[in-house]
Amino acid sequence: MITVRGAVAPGFEGVREEFEDVVAEGPDEPGAQLAVYRDGQQVVDLWAGDGVAGDSLFAVFSSTKGAAHLVVALLVQEGVLDLDHRVGEWWPEFPAEITLRGLLAHRAGMIGVDGGFSEAELADDRLIAKKLAGQRPYWTPGAAYGYHAFVIGALTGEVVRRATGQSIQEIYEERIRAPYNIGFYLGLPAELESRFVPARPMRPVPGEVVDPESLTGVAFNLNAPSPTDLVAFANSRQTRALGPASAGGVANARGLAALYAAAVSGLDGKPPLLTPATITEFSRLHTPGTDLVTGDVNKFALGYEAVPLLYPALGPDAFGHSGAAGSQAFADPRSGIAYGYARRRLPVPAGAAPENERLIPAVLQCARFS
Repeated sequence: MITVRGAVAPGFEGVREEFEDVVAEGPDEPGAQLAVYRDGQQVVDLWAGDGVAGDSLFAVFSSTKGAAHLVVALLVQEGVLDLDHRVGEWWPEFPAEITLRGLLAHRAGMIGVDGGFSEAELADDRLIAKKLAGQRPYWTPGAAYGYHAFVIGALTGEVVRRATGQSIQEIYEERIRAPYNIGFYLGLPAELESRFVPARPMRPVPGEVVDPESLTGVAFNLNAPSPTDLVAFANSRQTRALGPASAGGVANARGLAALYAAAVSGLDGKPPLLTPATITEFSRLHTPGTDLVTGDVNKFALGYEAVPLLYPALGPDAFGHSGAAGSQAFADPRSGIAYGYARRRLPVPAGAAPENERLIPAVLQCARFS
């Protein structure tokens, strides 16, 4: 029998019951955490699995994009960046004629490079950006959108570096993670390595073979001489140390939820990082239609996924980002909820784990009646 540990605030007992059911019905060695804040106060802190504690750290893959683009949102809010300026105004070598808004909406067509990236390049945003500067776009910039899975953080990060002289990782650490003591790292310090729980694959499931030279193959670096394996990428110390801003973050559920609580509600007496106007701008759907890489429909806001379209019970200004190991994290300003879920094993197909479709309604129901 799998034991669920942790606590919930009065009125959120139903979330614990749902989490217990999810863990009991899940795969062997579930290894999962769930954390929720409401109006800046933590109301759920649960975990389960052998070797998993409340402060254990997981690879959260593309949930990293949410932390990285909180930096971009702050800089736009402060007037350091302008969404409607061309990327080339900051980064003259950038080969796509597109605005920062279009880049954040995955419209640049710069999903990868011919021949792919090496492991060392994929772990280092500066190397990714340098290589992309010599790459032709894979479609006419602005004409369509497609998931820039491994590179969007390097692209937006290069804009940030050119505009400020600092990397996304540096600004995130100085202005967001350290001041709020958030357990979500873009660059995991060596002294915290003992808390990292390695990612593990699910049992193989027969599926469609992806053509390495297709848009999907290029975006997920399957066209490289050594095609990228998600588990190996996450479990690489180089990836964790450098914290590439697209998919190299390390966090626990507490950290995922705290990030979004800091953004919309504030934490520990500190005010929210984002204004309502900024939240509305960055949460608005910018990509109607079909994603050329994944086939998803109506997918992206600015740097974030349009999560209300995934979970219709959320308010229209909800914003966040999922990750390949099943992680999900978002803020829902209407309910005051900031949600974080992390797990050890990758679901099939990779992306937000299906149990979020049960856990999120349970959280919202408890919030409504507590």
